Amino acid sequence: MLEKILIANRGEIALRILRACRELGIKTVAIHSDADRDLKHVRLADESVCIGPAPSIKSYLNVPAVISAAEVTDTVGIHPGYGFLSENADFAERVEESGFVFIGPRPDTIRTMGDKVAAIRAMQESGVPCVPGSDGPLGDDEKENIRLARDIGYPIIIKASGGGGGRGMRVVHSEAALLNAISLTKAEAGAAFNNDVVYMEKFLDNPRHIEIQVLSDEHGNAIHLGERDCSMQRRHQKVIEEAPAPGIDEATRNFIGERCANACKEIGYRGAGTFEFLYQDGEFYFIEMNTRVQVEHPVTEMVTGVDIVKEQIHIASGEPLRYQQKDIVVRGHAMECRINAEDPDTFMPSPGTITAYHTPGGPGVRVDSHIYNGYRVPPYYDSMIGKLITHGEDRTFAMARMRNALSEVVIEGIKTNIPLQQDLFKDAAFQAGGTNIHYLEKKLEEK
Repeated sequence: MLEKILIANRGEIALRILRACRELGIKTVAIHSDADRDLKHVRLADESVCIGPAPSIKSYLNVPAVISAAEVTDTVGIHPGYGFLSENADFAERVEESGFVFIGPRPDTIRTMGDKVAAIRAMQESGVPCVPGSDGPLGDDEKENIRLARDIGYPIIIKASGGGGGRGMRVVHSEAALLNAISLTKAEAGAAFNNDVVYMEKFLDNPRHIEIQVLSDEHGNAIHLGERDCSMQRRHQKVIEEAPAPGIDEATRNFIGERCANACKEIGYRGAGTFEFLYQDGEFYFIEMNTRVQVEHPVTEMVTGVDIVKEQIHIASGEPLRYQQKDIVVRGHAMECRINAEDPDTFMPSPGTITAYHTPGGPGVRVDSHIYNGYRVPPYYDSMIGKLITHGEDRTFAMARMRNALSEVVIEGIKTNIPLQQDLFKDAAFQAGGTNIHYLEKKLEEK
């Protein structure tokens, strides 16, 4: 087992990692910016190191500063959490070259999965279903690109190979707009991602977003932990997540889950990861793989009883998986609401001091948050200040608990998106289950 872990992140995920380390008897090092001296995990860690000023480019994204902090504290492993450097292959490589253990996949795996064209090719070779598309980068032959689009059928979507999070993509509804769309997307991708490679896919107009959680070790073992539905999104950012996905039966879950686990074995994946799919008309279509722990991992933990962060650490320590597929049983239903410091109507960030804070409680209620009464939410980082998770014997029960939990939360001094979450849990279509990824955007437009 790793003796000391540096937590290369902040906020709720940093606190989540610290708690897992404490349960495993592992010493912790918290790095932080000038603005984050009073974060809860910084106060609780065995050691802490300030690595720079508030802007993330000068602190949490400063690779030399992170490595130096690991060196001066005699760290053994580095856990990147999510966001920041978590899917940066160069950082993972630097960590390993410096003699530390990177708690995540190998650098070459991160590179492959970070390149959407390479990732799709790898998934096709592993038997994972993919969206019909160009099956590779688009070249400069305009006639060939027009032919590809005709064969796929409009509407199509042009995507940047190095994109993600909803960036670097453009929907095309007609042949007249195709060539200009390709040119614009290539230019934007080159500027944003330093990679102007783009590819083409069929645009699905009514899909859900369903993802498969996997764990894989260095000994050729891999399992899946079932699926999550993350279709309630605004501008490609998830708002509510749940597990299992409504309408997905056990046979379907095992069918797609086994293919994801087998793909992990074929590409030599190490650690926790998530295969993201669009799901429409009973078919799964791979879109990308996230090579890190996900924000929404708690809903999977609640229905399977598997501590995903602990398993990341066990795997990084060189241990074989502690579970076999037969051990994984989905029990009940879990929901997660992302709580953001933002205006619920305009979605403008709302930094400031929290003057009153009260968390909900009761059976089946979990709160993952780093905030406390008197904590000042800084304006420099992502607006998410916590996650509210509920678990029940079925979806109806889990939703009832979430409505109760949302009514109990008290966060004063700043604005939050809790009113939006409360509105969604009253929404008839969401209550019925199976809303698509466009539902929330349309609902907000009508409002």
